[in-house]
Amino acid sequence: MRMTSEKPDATLDTLGFLCPVPIIKAAKRMKAMQVGQILEILSDDAGIEEDMPAWCRSHGQGYLGLEKEETMYRVLVKKLK
Repeated sequence: MRMTSEKPDATLDTLGFLCPVPIIKAAKRMKAMQVGQILEILSDDAGIEEDMPAWCRSHGQGYLGLEKEETMYRVLVKKLK
C-alpha cells in the first residue's frame, strides 16, 4: 500500500524486535493516543508487512501504508476508535 502523506503524531521505534513484539508495542502505544492521531512504527522485522495490516483490520484501526528502505520498514497507523 502506498504511504499516505499525513504526518505522524508519534513515532515508535521497534528496531531489533521480532514478531510479535512490534505489534504488542504498537497496540499499547495506540491505547494512549487520541482518536484521529497517527502512529509511525519503525521496524526491521519483515513480518510487519502482513502483521500490521491484519492487526489494524482485526482491531478497527486505520492502516495508512508502509514504506521500506533497505531493511527498515516505516508503517503508519491511524487511531479510529
